[in-house]
Amino acid sequence: MVKRRRLETPSSDDLSRIEEEFRSETFDRPATARGLAPIAQVAADSASHAQADGTDIRAARARTEADAARLHAAQAQGLLMTEIPLEQIDADAMIRDRLTMGEDEMLELRHSIAAHGLRLPIEVFELPGGDGAGPRYGLLSGYRRLLATRGLLELTQADKYRTIRAIVRPQEDSGSAFVSMIEENEVREELSHFERGRIAVIAANHGAFANTEDAVAKLFASGSKAKRSKIRSFALIFEELGDMLEFPEGLTERRGLQLATALRQGAEGRLRTALSERTPSDAEEEWLAIEPVIRVEDGGVRDPSRGGRPKKLPPVTGWIDDRTLRTSSGVTIRRAQDSRGHVIRLEGEVLNGELMDSLMLELRALLER
Repeated sequence: MVKRRRLETPSSDDLSRIEEEFRSETFDRPATARGLAPIAQVAADSASHAQADGTDIRAARARTEADAARLHAAQAQGLLMTEIPLEQIDADAMIRDRLTMGEDEMLELRHSIAAHGLRLPIEVFELPGGDGAGPRYGLLSGYRRLLATRGLLELTQADKYRTIRAIVRPQEDSGSAFVSMIEENEVREELSHFERGRIAVIAANHGAFANTEDAVAKLFASGSKAKRSKIRSFALIFEELGDMLEFPEGLTERRGLQLATALRQGAEGRLRTALSERTPSDAEEEWLAIEPVIRVEDGGVRDPSRGGRPKKLPPVTGWIDDRTLRTSSGVTIRRAQDSRGHVIRLEGEVLNGELMDSLMLELRALLER
């Protein structure tokens, strides 16, 4: 049987020894904190350290936090400029509005970038689903600058052309993106009517706008009513003949409006047939294939193959007298003179606001040569 140890009351010497040992183990604890709970002691220590930092350190910390917040806000709003590797930029993420790129202009731009660097950054937006190589970006504006930089990299293999200065814009809806692209090109170099009509149709087909009419109204909201009317005419040309025309950029405004009028009168089938029968080498040859069909429509001569009662032959064209000229489209031009100057009078059913706007531009171009 185990013998139990008998407990004895500690003596005064034992109590003194225990107290000394306790004091030796807690000698660094502040006197004011004795008796406090551990969490209270931690809070007190943190407060003492914060007071020890001083006013200058706390102010510097506050400035750093404010700067970080401003940097984050600027990045979210697309106000920061950065360097992006060329291989991370997809230039074809959006359908471009510009159809042609002049080699002389591109050569001049490459020389400028090589001599002075890229003065104006491109604009991009981050594409969803980046890969292991980093984020991917779609080009919003700066197509020519990007092509020129890629051309310099291909020619020189210099490291400074492996990246390009860019602004990362917030993710926009497609309609706003098209508007931004067109605004940039309109400011830099005015688009042709065909380019405007083409991009309006493409934007509508991509779902950025309800239809072509809505696209023209919103993409060119700052333009005049007459300008938007012309763009709609060229949009019609792109919709019905865009796959057939080899040289659409060669269409002058006047010819384009005549072609659109013929399309509205139902000449699409005959125009497509005429274009398929010839292989033009330039814009003028292409127009020679189109013009006879337009003349038939404007002159009121019905194609016999369409059947039905033939219309009467058009009136004689050419000079009627030394002051009167009749065109094949049925417009009669009369010349006169009074005390204030020369007068030209136009008569004919085909005359409308669009054609008169075009004539005014042609007269202006003729008189400013």
